[in-house]
Order: sequence, then C-alpha cells, then structure tokens
Amino acid sequence: MTRPITILLTFLSLNVFGQDNPTEQAQPIVAEGKRLYKSEMASWHGTDLFLENYKDRTNVGGYFSYPENDITKCVFFSKADKPKVIGTISFDSTYNTKTATTDLNERDFTSNENNLYAIRKIALATINSDALFKTYKNTNLNLIPLINNNEKKVYILTGPKQNGVVIFGNDYLLTFDKNNNLISKKRLHRNIIPINYGGKEEEGKEIEGTIHSHLPGTGDFITATDICTLMLYEKFAKWKQHNVVSRKYLNIWNCLTDQLTVIPMSTIDKIKKDQEKRNK
Repeated sequence: MTRPITILLTFLSLNVFGQDNPTEQAQPIVAEGKRLYKSEMASWHGTDLFLENYKDRTNVGGYFSYPENDITKCVFFSKADKPKVIGTISFDSTYNTKTATTDLNERDFTSNENNLYAIRKIALATINSDALFKTYKNTNLNLIPLINNNEKKVYILTGPKQNGVVIFGNDYLLTFDKNNNLISKKRLHRNIIPINYGGKEEEGKEIEGTIHSHLPGTGDFITATDICTLMLYEKFAKWKQHNVVSRKYLNIWNCLTDQLTVIPMSTIDKIKKDQEKRNK
C-alpha cells in the first residue's frame, strides 16, 4: 500500500464518529475473532507439547481448546465410545511453550469440556456427511468449538498444509441450542482466498498490506474468522495492514496493534471527489 493511501486511511480513522460509528459496531466481531485466536494458539502449541510427551498415538481421539480465567487449555481425549481426557496443556497469555504446564493424568471431562466435546463431535459428523463443506488440496479443516455467554458454536477454518500461505475463506459456522442440538449451519465466505507471503519481492519494496473483498452474502464487516487468521499469521507474513472491502465498508485491520477501523465507503467516495476537485 502506498504512503499517500496510508495517510488518507489514518486521517479517515480519526474522523469517523457519531452514534452509528461502524468501528464500534464491529467490536463484538473483534472480540469473537480474538477468542478464536486464543483457542487456535493453544491448539497449535498444545499439539506439539502433547505429542512430545504422550507416546501412545493410537489412543488419541482428538483435541479442543478453551479459555478458563486467564489460562487457555488444550485438552486431548482418548479414542473410545466414552472418551476421557488424557492430556491437558495450559498456557498463559504469552503461549510460551517453556512456561506452559503439561498434565498427562487421565480424568473425566468437566461439564464445560463435555459440552465442547459434544458440539465438536456433531460438527465433525456434519462435515463428513454434508455437501455444504468443501475441502481443497493442501489444506485442512480445523474445528474450533466455542462456548461464550451461553452461546454454543463451532467455527470451521481452512488451514494451509504448506508454509508461506495464508488462507481466508472456505470457513463455516455451526450453532447449537442449550442441549447441544445443531440448529444452523452457514458458509461464511463463498470462496477460498489464498494469499502467498515470504516470496522474493522486488528489491527495495516491502509489502505493507494485503486485501480481500466480501460478497454481500458474507456481510459488510470483517469476519471473526478473518481476524483469527490474521492474528495467527500476521507476524510470519510481516504484514502491517490487511483490508477487507465490502459494498458498504472498508475494514482496516492493523496487524501491529490488532485493532480494527471501519470506514463507510460513502466517506471514502466523498474524500476522493474532494481530492479530484482540488487537483483540477
């Protein structure tokens, strides 16, 4: 992104106020995206630590992660009709593997863990039986069960098997009632959007930002899955900014501060017209 555009966006971000401030409207999405990120970070690092210490790979049925106060736990369960927890990896907010705790004592699920396991199990069965869900070469579908404020959901993200690629899209949301019954399923993005990073750029040039667009069916705001993906990969990609363009808004994600600014496209159009008049 060129410097003049960056300056323009900075100016706009400081001048979008009012009761219908879209940046404020999008904050619940930001919070949801950060919850997904915390879960995935615990799963990423927890898997490595667990497999280093647990030798009976044939007994592993799966895993999921969840927050508990200031700790995020990654729980592994056995491959059985009535599984038990066989490993618990706990992280503080740094996700530092050197300070994480590993507990390989077998135990029963807690009530919360039992619900997370139940909705994850239903989500996995749904993926395997429903044509709504698509898979692509060199990718995995990652399940993220989430229970927050009595809302039960499973997000499904597409993750790359190859280094140097960030994948947006091909993501889904399943929602459940209080009894863990599936009540809705939705495809969030209508397509898959891979963006390469880490390649050889032209000498002297640096990629400061990237962009993708949303069709009306995805919505006008950045998605929680977009935010989760950005937070997982932005440091590897060394991006400073990622924009999501919809019919109504320009969503600007700051990869350095993990903050979102949302600007109406009508505001941008007015400023462009004003600049055109000044340049005549």
